[in-house]
Amino acid sequence: GDITFGSLGQKPGKYARVSTNTSPDILYQLLTEQWKLSPPNLLISVTGGAKDFYLKARLKNMFRRGLIKVAQTTGAWIITGGTHVGVMKHVGQAVRDNVLSCSSTQGRVVAIGVATWGIIHNRDSLVYSEGCFPAQYVMDVKGQGRLSNLDNNHTHFLLVDDGTHGHYGVEIELRSRLEKCISENGATIPVVCVVLDGGPGTLNTMYNTILNGTPCVVLEGSGRVADLIADVAELPLHQSHLSAVSHPVCFMLKIQDIIRRPHLLTVFRVSEECHWDVDVAILQALLKASRTNKSQGTEYWKSQLELAIAWNRVDIAETEIFTEDSQWESSELHWAMFSALVGNKPEFVRLLLENGVSLREFLQDEQTLRELYTRLPNCIFLSKLAKRVQSSRKQLLKTRVPYLFICLSKNQTVSEGSLRATIVEERDPGKDLFLWAVVQSNKELAEIAWEQCRDCTSAALAASKILKKMAEDIKDTDKAEEMKELANHYEKHAIGVFSECYNSDQERAQKLLVRASPLWGRTTCLRLALEANDKSFVAQSGVQKATMYIQDLWNILDVLSILLFIIGLAFRLISTLFYAGKIVLCIDFVVFCLRLMAIFTISRTLGPKIIIVKRMMMDMFFFLFLLSIWVVAYGVAKQGILINNDSRLDWIFRGAVYEPYLTIFGNFPTNIDITFDINSCSMSGTDPLKPKCPVLDDNQNPVFPEWLTITLLCVYLLFANILLLNLLIAIFNFTFEEVQDNTDRIWKFQRYELIKEYHSRPAAPPPFIILSHIYLLISKMVMCRQSTTSKEFKNELPQAEDEELLSWESLMKDRYLLTTQQEQSQSMEQRILDTAQK
Repeated sequence: GDITFGSLGQKPGKYARVSTNTSPDILYQLLTEQWKLSPPNLLISVTGGAKDFYLKARLKNMFRRGLIKVAQTTGAWIITGGTHVGVMKHVGQAVRDNVLSCSSTQGRVVAIGVATWGIIHNRDSLVYSEGCFPAQYVMDVKGQGRLSNLDNNHTHFLLVDDGTHGHYGVEIELRSRLEKCISENGATIPVVCVVLDGGPGTLNTMYNTILNGTPCVVLEGSGRVADLIADVAELPLHQSHLSAVSHPVCFMLKIQDIIRRPHLLTVFRVSEECHWDVDVAILQALLKASRTNKSQGTEYWKSQLELAIAWNRVDIAETEIFTEDSQWESSELHWAMFSALVGNKPEFVRLLLENGVSLREFLQDEQTLRELYTRLPNCIFLSKLAKRVQSSRKQLLKTRVPYLFICLSKNQTVSEGSLRATIVEERDPGKDLFLWAVVQSNKELAEIAWEQCRDCTSAALAASKILKKMAEDIKDTDKAEEMKELANHYEKHAIGVFSECYNSDQERAQKLLVRASPLWGRTTCLRLALEANDKSFVAQSGVQKATMYIQDLWNILDVLSILLFIIGLAFRLISTLFYAGKIVLCIDFVVFCLRLMAIFTISRTLGPKIIIVKRMMMDMFFFLFLLSIWVVAYGVAKQGILINNDSRLDWIFRGAVYEPYLTIFGNFPTNIDITFDINSCSMSGTDPLKPKCPVLDDNQNPVFPEWLTITLLCVYLLFANILLLNLLIAIFNFTFEEVQDNTDRIWKFQRYELIKEYHSRPAAPPPFIILSHIYLLISKMVMCRQSTTSKEFKNELPQAEDEELLSWESLMKDRYLLTTQQEQSQSMEQRILDTAQK
């Protein structure tokens, strides 16, 4: 039935009264089928002192934290004696702390107490002939006498009854059989025994456990038997009897038999160097036992590796599992690789790759990659993909999702046929895993996957493009900044690898820059860098030797100037529109002059200044928005106070907007005080050349409050002239310094604008340019000749040469990574030295 202890907010537990000869299989069915417990991945049997004993604060905290961590991360069952005393009380308090810190039942720890029915105080409250659900159990520590109370923090109880009263230890045999049944049920479930304090009974339990091949963890400092075994375990085997000389012979022999099996004995010692909890000792005990137990086979090793991954203890897995003696096939570790990727365990991913996992074999079945994408955490990629493909999302997910995202990020439409054609053409498992990590902005996993990519420079630039695009679409400012930082990180990777390539072989580096990459939609590194707006990459000296046609913002001015010229010329041919045509051509002249500024981008001095002007124009736009609020506020108020019912729209606009704007530049209004000239205005407002006079009285004197109009003017000038104009100056200064600090990089990037313009246009000047256009048309349409621009900017390399180039790039990447690691190591050593000197 159910049992409750009356604690506020505590959930009812489960209990059952069973006989000593009850089949453990029936008890296991009770636990799993009736009480709906999930089968455990690990069984932790805690034994020790049955009386209250003292634990030092640090040891107690390490025991509690470690025990709960093991239970939560692995789904373990904890089995104890179930009473509110001794080691069982410590376990119960650990469970209580976990319940108080958890907001849901998702991480609820299963603590099963197997106790003797005859020693339970107030056990009558658990027996009702008419039934009571749940049973109300009252703990009475003061009046328990030689009996014991059930611990109110355990979740389940099995109460063993042999008909006796006050006899302890009745449950030991059934508990042992139950633990064995659980460990052998279905797949082998690892079992570990944790020992604290204890007397002769604890020694017998530990002795039998060791003989059955179950590993034990002994906590040194917990007292009595635990401390005795911990002390003897440090001595050589032939000296171990010295520590037990004051004990009976049988006592000493059992201890010697225990320490003769060091692979089953792990001592947890608290020291200054100990920075981990009991969970690490439990894992080490399991690994030590499994390493010497050859009969368990690979399945047992698999369970140990699963525990190491669940606890994210890559250090223990490296020393205890992936030893020189162990030989692993790649297929045997695929499940571990999947678990490490989904669980975001980058250190384990790297360890598995170093110990035989082949990414090509791991991702050979596309179902694996699909499973990885279905396990993606919530991110901007999923929402963006859902919006783009809508009803066809499931169908497209069955194909190459990462490639689809790159295309969608360019606002392009991708047909399924072209998508499949690209997929079949080339596939790199490193790229697949890299994109899977990039779309979720996982820097650690993406870094590991990038190191496995064949075309690493293109991969880094593509990642920069994707991350910048996602940063534009996400609403969370902090996440957007993280994505931008990660994009810059991969741009630096691309720069580092290409710099190594260029310093090693300039000719090969040029080929690498403009080669068509089969892995990335047959685009080039240079094209990816330009689309991602990676100015630092483009500004490298090695990249500057290449030429590339790119989309030019100056083309907008080209089109506008040509259209205005055509319109103006057409108006000039019509007599009624002759003057209008002159006006259009004058405006066109301004546009032509602005377009002429593009030629100065080639200048190292003037080129960045043009960029400064562009950015200041954007700053000016936001400034004008703020200024317009003050202009309209003051102008409308002034016009309403001074003028009454003016019906001329043009003069209303002048008074409400134009005159307040001119006031900023020193053209102060003359009609806001009583000294204005009445001859400068029109009384009736009928003179088209004069504004309407302010409201006057019968004596022709202004009636508006002079103090109010002057005060409004002063406040307006204070905010508009002093505050807003100085704000604009500060914004301009910030923009200037930002661009000036990156003058060289921006200048090199701007050179592409001019290179593109002159490279893409025929050399002949107008009107002879028509001959060049005719030649290009014949070459393209009639002779089917590829354009010169395409050949120079995108090279299709033979497969053998392409493979050789990628192998060389991979070698340069390894050299770059090695150099980076050495610099980081030296930097760390220098910081340590500086700290030591201080």
